[in-house]
Amino acid sequence: MTLRLVIFDMDGTLVDSQADILSCMAQAFAAQGLATPPRGAVLGIVGLSLPQAMYRLAPQADQSRLVQDYKAAFAAQRLAKTHRSVLYPGALQAVASLHGEPDILLAVATGKSRRGLDALLAEHDMTSYFVSTQVADTHPSKPHPSMILTALADTGVDAADAVMVGDTTYDRDMAQSAGVSFVGVTWGYHDAATLGDRVIHDFGALRPALAHVWRETA
Repeated sequence: MTLRLVIFDMDGTLVDSQADILSCMAQAFAAQGLATPPRGAVLGIVGLSLPQAMYRLAPQADQSRLVQDYKAAFAAQRLAKTHRSVLYPGALQAVASLHGEPDILLAVATGKSRRGLDALLAEHDMTSYFVSTQVADTHPSKPHPSMILTALADTGVDAADAVMVGDTTYDRDMAQSAGVSFVGVTWGYHDAATLGDRVIHDFGALRPALAHVWRETA
């Protein structure tokens, strides 16, 4: 039996977290007396590690302070239970269905922190589905391939038998650098036209897309 690996991005792929991200970003910039960047600019950096994201948004500002203030805002939202990150329609069912296949392993590669990812997975009762979870705390920012390469090493799956599922060009480029296939989702934060030729418009199309990838790489 050939083991396959499906690696999911989180924000913009499994979880719609834009309300929380926009709110926390506004609070972080306000704390530094700075104008909040436009919505499109903020969503455009989702997936990068926070230091790199802040540098792109405000290269002349104190990025370390912005990172600290963003993390503090996010932690306060979770403590007050005012966060609004929700799973996209069909996300949980898709993950659960894939997890039920004996030849498929699941992983996460996200720009979130370990604390943020663990809290999110626990909130949505998804922790047990993933055998490898890679976060920004211990890796270079996407699109560096480190997260995917570590997930491959964790699972013993060959790159040819792995697929990255994500919504951004950072996910696409990370997959390409790691030598794995990529399936883009059109409901996330980057323009679908930038994600390549293999994209899906709902989670119902994920299994056929994966099957097509593995036929091509067999």
